[in-house]
Amino acid sequence: MRLWSRLGFTVAAVLLVFAAAAWAGEDMAALRARAEQGDAQAQFNLGEMYRTGEGVAQDYKEAAAWYRKAAEQGDAQAQLNLGLMYYEGAGVVKDKQEAMAWVRKAAEQGDAQAQYSLGLMYSKGEGVAQDYKEAAAWYRKAAEQGHAQAQFILGLMYDSGEGVAQDHKQAAAWWRRAAEQGFAMAQFNLGNSYYEGKGVAKDDKEAMAWFRKAAEQGFAKAQFNLGLMYLNGDGVAKDKKEAAAWFRKAADQGHADARAALQKLQ
Repeated sequence: MRLWSRLGFTVAAVLLVFAAAAWAGEDMAALRARAEQGDAQAQFNLGEMYRTGEGVAQDYKEAAAWYRKAAEQGDAQAQLNLGLMYYEGAGVVKDKQEAMAWVRKAAEQGDAQAQYSLGLMYSKGEGVAQDYKEAAAWYRKAAEQGHAQAQFILGLMYDSGEGVAQDHKQAAAWWRRAAEQGFAMAQFNLGNSYYEGKGVAKDDKEAMAWFRKAAEQGFAKAQFNLGLMYLNGDGVAKDKKEAAAWFRKAADQGHADARAALQKLQ
């Protein structure tokens, strides 16, 4: 039975994520008063409260309306969130092109989450013609600001040669940056890089260490690989009991190969 190899570029279909408000329990009446006076941060926060239903009845139309007021004043988080409302059709008529326009405004202001989101939309061809080169350029902008998902996906693009020249060293380097932030999929892929000696020198102990980090976060493919390494004695002393324990964790999440491996051990 073989280890599960690295995740491929298809996992780039990661969900877009809204920017979150940061208010310190401000009184609703005071917040609304500031928003109605034109305070962009208050308008964004009010939009976020209506979107999430925190402190008010959830109302996507109200959320979009308040996001728009802040977005039109140039608030990048509001521009991103208004774009994602258009992307999802929440409180507004679904419109991927309008989503793209608002997300771009935020991205051009340097908002890392918006840059990542714009890269994702270029990757998927949503609201714009599919363009992996443009996607890679926007992912890079976010990745250089420390955005872990963007770092991970940029690594995938280097691994597959989508939008950039194929470069396994660069792939491993970007995965490492995301992995060091605790991003489980990057930890898993970096583990595979070490196991296969792809982009880095082959090192079963390093592979084991990165698989363990992902496995301890509940990532089933990493749990399975960790089990196999214990079973085969790769990077660690052979230990069927430990192998079975990790196979069981993966099997409990529905991993078919882990179930088969458990049956063989019993």
